[in-house]
Amino acid sequence: MSSLYTRLVSGVVFPLQERLKHHDTVAVRRQLEESQWWSRERLAELQLERLRSLLQHARQHVPYYRDLFARIGFDPAALSGLDDLQRLPLLGKAEIRAGTEALKADNAVGLARFNTGGSSGEPLIFFIGNQRVSHDVAAKWRATRWWGVDIGDPEIVVWGSPIELGVQDRMRALRDRLMRTELLPAFEMSEARLDDFVARIRARRPKMLFGYPSALSHIGQHAEKRGIRMDGLGIAVAFCTSERLYDHQREAIERVFGCPVANGYGSRDAGFIAHQCPAGGMHLTAEDVIVEIVDADGRVLPAGEAGEIVVTHLATGDFPFIRYRTGDVAVMDTATCACGRCLPMLREIQGRATDFVVARNGTVMHGLALIYILRDLPQVAGFRIVQDSLDLTRVQVVAGPGFGADTVLHIQRGLAARLGEGVRIEVEQLAEIAPERSGKYRYVVSRVDAAGVSCAT
Repeated sequence: MSSLYTRLVSGVVFPLQERLKHHDTVAVRRQLEESQWWSRERLAELQLERLRSLLQHARQHVPYYRDLFARIGFDPAALSGLDDLQRLPLLGKAEIRAGTEALKADNAVGLARFNTGGSSGEPLIFFIGNQRVSHDVAAKWRATRWWGVDIGDPEIVVWGSPIELGVQDRMRALRDRLMRTELLPAFEMSEARLDDFVARIRARRPKMLFGYPSALSHIGQHAEKRGIRMDGLGIAVAFCTSERLYDHQREAIERVFGCPVANGYGSRDAGFIAHQCPAGGMHLTAEDVIVEIVDADGRVLPAGEAGEIVVTHLATGDFPFIRYRTGDVAVMDTATCACGRCLPMLREIQGRATDFVVARNGTVMHGLALIYILRDLPQVAGFRIVQDSLDLTRVQVVAGPGFGADTVLHIQRGLAARLGEGVRIEVEQLAEIAPERSGKYRYVVSRVDAAGVSCAT
């Protein structure tokens, strides 16, 4: 049962914050908690209604889609079923990069700029409006409550994005204190830093953990190595996201922290797509996203076959993501979950793996520490970072406009600052970055065994 403080935060403080931000998060979450029990037929009817509305809005207010629909003779008003969505071309990062301004709705207000390196290493700039934020936060909130925890319960977040790790002003710090959220940076994990993380988790005794599975398992294994018990702290669940969750990571987190692991799948660009319930089902946020599984030629595959995940986010009228290629691979599940929810499910989600890299002095860092050095450079159209040894790291780059000696020097200095003095940083220009045999791109490949390296203090 939630504490009085948690009920105050989730019922008063957080809703007030969302109202001040002009977000409809509370109302959306309530709707989602009702619709999760609807039949699949009723959910499909809702998807069709919202899809028709999104496409009509896009034709009226979004230059990119106004031109596209006119060119291919597509009439959103004539949409008769979800299969009609397949008449539209796929939307990739290249199309967004080339038509960013044309993808903005002409009546959009208060768009927020986001960027991400994506799993392919291609820098991507896109925009999100209040409706999208409200729906994504509400979907995450609903999934959180599946596990008997809520906003306001003590939480440890292990994260690495500059958005979360920028200079925090007093309002941000106050909000974190009110929400009882403590942030641990996932970038650098020296022995001393890991000791501090373990101590802070033990001191806070959180009800939930949230973060990269690689980082949470790394912290847990460090605690084990130190002989420190972490399974009696009252942690109810560990939410893992932003990377592929491997079985050995799940086992390590559950063993060390004495709690179940809830896998989550989504991204800043594609949105909150799926989350695992306590019965094990990886449920799609079907009220907000339509997920298609497609083959290499873009043809939709039947349930049970592996292919690329393509997402249409129904709350993105301000900057539409319609048939957006995620680059990730999964299989649509045909089973019905024991929890009783009729939300469709994914299984065998592949990709999203971000390696650790190891500095020359032994410091273990999350791979994102290097990615952020490259991903916002307009001169870089694509990249992959390959750490061959403690002494050599190669950066494979697809050059964009303006790429030159200054860009190379910027990359070398940035990576050297992270990896250490004396590390050779070689920048190689390629015509394209080839995918792995699985078809998945990896933007950090480390051949240095982080587990086998003695980390410096």
